Amino acid sequence: MDLAKERADFLAGRSFTAWRWLGGRFAPGAEGAVFRVYAPGARAVGLIAGWNGWAPAPMARDADGFWTLTDPAAEEGGLYKYRILGADGRTVDRADPFALCTELRPGCASRLIRLSPTRAAAGWRPAPGRGYDRPMNIYELHAGSWRRRADGGWLFYGELAEPLIPYLQRHGFTHVELLPLAEHPFDGSWGYQVSGYFSATSRYGDPRGLQYLIDELHRADIGVLMDFVPVHFVADDFGLHRFDGTPLYEYDHPDIAQSAWGSCNFDYYKPVVRSFLQSAADLWLSFYHCDGLRMDAVSNALYWQGDPSRGVNAGGVEFLRGLNSGLHRRHPGAVLTAEDSSTFLKVTAPVEYGGLGFDYKWDMGWMHDTLDFFAAPPEVRGRLRGQLAFSMQYFSSELYLLPLSHDEVVHGKKTILDKLPGGYEEKFAQCRALFAYMFCHPGKKLSFMGNELGQFREWDEDRELDWNLLEYPMHAAFDRCFAALGQLYLEHPALWDGEYDPKNWTALNTEDPEVFAFSRTGGGERLLFALNLSGALKQEAGVAWRGSAPLRELLNTDDERFGGGGRVNGPLIPAYGGVVLQLAPFAAAVFAKSGPSAGRAAPAEAGPDARS
Repeated sequence: MDLAKERADFLAGRSFTAWRWLGGRFAPGAEGAVFRVYAPGARAVGLIAGWNGWAPAPMARDADGFWTLTDPAAEEGGLYKYRILGADGRTVDRADPFALCTELRPGCASRLIRLSPTRAAAGWRPAPGRGYDRPMNIYELHAGSWRRRADGGWLFYGELAEPLIPYLQRHGFTHVELLPLAEHPFDGSWGYQVSGYFSATSRYGDPRGLQYLIDELHRADIGVLMDFVPVHFVADDFGLHRFDGTPLYEYDHPDIAQSAWGSCNFDYYKPVVRSFLQSAADLWLSFYHCDGLRMDAVSNALYWQGDPSRGVNAGGVEFLRGLNSGLHRRHPGAVLTAEDSSTFLKVTAPVEYGGLGFDYKWDMGWMHDTLDFFAAPPEVRGRLRGQLAFSMQYFSSELYLLPLSHDEVVHGKKTILDKLPGGYEEKFAQCRALFAYMFCHPGKKLSFMGNELGQFREWDEDRELDWNLLEYPMHAAFDRCFAALGQLYLEHPALWDGEYDPKNWTALNTEDPEVFAFSRTGGGERLLFALNLSGALKQEAGVAWRGSAPLRELLNTDDERFGGGGRVNGPLIPAYGGVVLQLAPFAAAVFAKSGPSAGRAAPAEAGPDARS
């Protein structure tokens, strides 16, 4: 390692590898560990640790503001902090910003560990491409509340692998997206208010356990996406806030230093902040071998305080472009996704074409339109069907991902199932149709854990999912429907091959305004999707279908296996340019031309032609 170059890159905002040398690191071939911390405004810095009786060992400062100490007594697993006399005259004990491990909260000391490659590192290869023209069905998971031990305690990282992997496979998920696992002091923040950007949270074990979990997921051909928070950090004194007695990481001006969440906003105009965040992002891809990152609250980086009326934050825009282009250079197959609710243009266009360089953007408009539509009384939906078709007018403008995420099932919003009107069976019928619509709509899929169970209880990070619901016939049947939709999605390339080409999906005219239909084309097949928006049985004769071959029903949400009434379709023979469909109340159905399944292996990676 050329340490002089590494330091220069860090100070210039170019570094993606500062995690390899900053912080407490064991020295190769030497006794003890080297501790390096950047605190240019500090008057004095001392290392305090369990192995030195928490008495400060003075660290030496260089001209650039790096403080260094080699401690031969440093112990594997030992706890330590930096005691910093800041420029403001305050002495504060700080956690190591670059620590790889931290003690379990409420403690906040850093833990010294060795950098160890994963056991599968020699055979691991990045995913072939970023998912274009391939199925991508993502299970969003909070590691602490998916399942728990009998005593209510958390499962360790390694313990998650055994039940999680077959569950993901049965439901047709291709990826798992983990809510932030960077260290955070408050459980109720779900990991979104970070204190240790390089430290995998100790709630569920140590870094080696997380490495094992990711290795096992890869062995099962399941990709791993990590939720990453590049906008703000906790204001706790032990963290980055006024780290050296100055606003080293946050904005200097009080009007923009604090976020709407009470946390501190990163100042993207400072080169060391860019190096810090770029290196934190690279850690998850290089050290843990994650397959991609989901960037949280991107609009808060694009606009001052996330408010378009306050103007574009040019520093935030340039930071995101540099982050994404740099990560793609280092990790060509990494999937970078923006959780962005704004109308900022070219989020998924390449940086060289003036874009932000993300691979996908969450389609928050689709999410709101869909949930609002299905929450409306059935008797008015025929007049609102344009709300469902609206996404077809803009969908090809970005590479979108359809999210029904954790944010939609908390804080009084109700669960997906409970948002829907009607009685018990009507809610389930509509929820089956909603997810059928989601799986057949163009765009990658993301669903939060528990959606597949048909939960009535909002998500609570302090308890596991309501697994006992599967003992009830309707919930078990709903889970079967969800799994069948996931498998249907994987098996039929019309649902993902060329999905961002507007020529490959078409809204279809129907005689009944309460029947919504469209077709999908790709991979040499064409599918028809039809949805009954009402609570009445429909005999729809106006769905146009090109050609004369009979249609075969691939899936009907009213199937008895899924908790429906069994009103499904046999072979459908086209007549007078159309077919006659039977659609049960609130039912959705998917049809293909009769014959063997058109499902096939995913094709070779295709480029994002529509992004420039």
